[in-house]
Amino acid sequence: MQIVDLLVPARVLAEARTTSKKRLLEQLAKALDERATPESERAIFEALCKRERLGSTALGGGVALPHGRSPEITKPAGAFLRLSEPVAFDAPDGQPVDLVFGLVVPEHFTDQHLNLLAEIAQLFSLGGLTSALRRARSATEIYELLCSWHEHPAAA
Repeated sequence: MQIVDLLVPARVLAEARTTSKKRLLEQLAKALDERATPESERAIFEALCKRERLGSTALGGGVALPHGRSPEITKPAGAFLRLSEPVAFDAPDGQPVDLVFGLVVPEHFTDQHLNLLAEIAQLFSLGGLTSALRRARSATEIYELLCSWHEHPAAA
């Protein structure tokens, strides 16, 4: 499974605004909630918070990868937010985050969850991609970068 399988353009936001880590997780839960019900959104938010309580999902370099597993999800979903102002996220390097990829998977996705996380973390460890995402002019451009980066990273 690749990022293109997780994202849809509606779940990619450029210049998202938030005031705290908690509010950011709320925004991600709303974006990730394909069922669009208060119950499913709340379950996704709780899954993200549960994982975050185990330790920050910030990778460093201004990137965070909040993720969780939820019984409310039938298939993996991803959302990407580029923040207009960085937010504190308890990153290992102490830097606030401005690039956030949220991931939620069905409860039974144990191995698949770990594989997806490893692939996404590796993708975001590429300085060229993070720079290109910060330079992108629109959510559409961000979406296209994320979905095609593995095919031709030199393009950005």
